[in-house]
Amino acid sequence: MQYDFDREINRKDTQSAKWGVIQDPGNPSRWHATDDYYGEDRVLPLWVADMDFPAPQPVVDALVRRAQHGIYGYTIRTAAHDRAVVDWMKRRHGWAIEPGWIVSTPGVVPAVNFLVRSFTQPGEKVLVQQPVYYPFFNAIENNGAEILSSSLILDRDRYEMDFDDFENKAADPATTLYILCSPHNPVGRVWTREELIRVGEICLKHRVLVVADEIHADLIYRGVTFTPFAAISEAMAHNTVVCTAPSKTFNLAGLHTSNIIIPNDRLRHRLQQTLNSCGMGKWASPFGVLACETAYREGEPWLEQVMAYIEGNLDYLQGFIDEHVPDIRVIRPEGTYLVWLDCRGLGLDKWALKHLMLGKARVFMDEGFIFGPEGDGFERINIACPRSILQDALARIRRAVTG
Repeated sequence: MQYDFDREINRKDTQSAKWGVIQDPGNPSRWHATDDYYGEDRVLPLWVADMDFPAPQPVVDALVRRAQHGIYGYTIRTAAHDRAVVDWMKRRHGWAIEPGWIVSTPGVVPAVNFLVRSFTQPGEKVLVQQPVYYPFFNAIENNGAEILSSSLILDRDRYEMDFDDFENKAADPATTLYILCSPHNPVGRVWTREELIRVGEICLKHRVLVVADEIHADLIYRGVTFTPFAAISEAMAHNTVVCTAPSKTFNLAGLHTSNIIIPNDRLRHRLQQTLNSCGMGKWASPFGVLACETAYREGEPWLEQVMAYIEGNLDYLQGFIDEHVPDIRVIRPEGTYLVWLDCRGLGLDKWALKHLMLGKARVFMDEGFIFGPEGDGFERINIACPRSILQDALARIRRAVTG
């Protein structure tokens, strides 16, 4: 089946967070409901990480059939679901996992919260690499731990890990957990096998547990190879909790389903104890488990097409910015549909930059500073949208900058 990703789909009356709420340009703590879906002056939401593309047609068809059944009672995760996850990991990433390693949670962000609660004590430190996905910060602090950052280094147009600093931070006796973002959100790096081996060995040496957020693992551009962290060695596998989900891959975030893969029996039992203590029982969403299984079984052709389209959007964005807004620099991603824009050449502080983009250009992106102070002067833009929307957004940014 050939999919049409150029078609803009009106998301009005679908309770869309992406299109249905907007941040106040003058007060970031205030959000407003909006129905601003029409007209030349509408705000273009390119912030939160969901796509403006329908899910694969086999998923849609399966969910429609299930909805027509009419009974939505307590649902179990089936052996067929787990086998679909196992087969996907082997087929797409060459990683052989066991069905018994899978723990279900209602999303990767909830899982990270449960994991911090399970494997840290109040006052202990959790290592991250800023600028990084900002919900990690709440997961750490809301569960009594402290954020410790080994900041990434921007070397020309590519971010690198600072291994010496990372080891110094990992060696702190209070550091007990490291959250690896792979592929990295927001900077778009897909870490090489060699980089992952190096950080993995440091964590083993200093007895730091690794939580690998690999939710974007399927969204990889041509010529780039993704390495599952736990597939590198048995030692690393037994020191790792891997967070995966079909949500980013197939635009299923609203179905709240994720697969946390834990080869180590002790770690898996500990997480399950936390889930039980929080009332997270064995029941699953009937639509979430069905969508996951169907997507992993039948969604691959859609994924290949959508990534080709998104890469076309990336090329368009790169060319437009280079030609028309050279004071902004594109940090070209190796994975994800999120692009990190270096806007420091505009000479604006973070609030003036926010006003320029949201207040003047009426393009709603995620400000870089929410990913940590290393993100001051940056913006994160979501390019998983029809090209016409991206073209409109970039033209607005050009007018706002040059006008």
